[in-house]
Amino acid sequence: MKIIAVTLGTWFLFMILAIINAGIRNGVYKPIVGDLTAHQISTIIFIFVILVVTYLILRFSDLNLSDSQALFMGITWVILTIGFEFIAGHYAFGISWEKLLADYNILNGRVWGLVPLTVFIAPSLSSFILRR
Repeated sequence: MKIIAVTLGTWFLFMILAIINAGIRNGVYKPIVGDLTAHQISTIIFIFVILVVTYLILRFSDLNLSDSQALFMGITWVILTIGFEFIAGHYAFGISWEKLLADYNILNGRVWGLVPLTVFIAPSLSSFILRR
């Protein structure tokens, strides 16, 4: 049960941190550097936040994840992240489906797709580091 509580609790923390990250992006540096560069900067910042928070949560929660538990956590985070992004993004925040999908177009410099990849690998990577 602890793994489920930590998995969901950490993801809700990510959601809050993502909203804060977006607010800082839109209010502070997007007006200065423009949309694309702001998107790239905030994505890199959020990837760093995900990795650090995951490591700290796993370190201080005393969860010694097996490989399958780390995989479960990562898959759960990916499903919740993409689900929230598309469902809340479209229905609560009014973002068009085209705009939501456009953030995954790496050929146009949109690097948001690295966030689901990061939430997928973060538990396994952190668990691996903590076992050393």
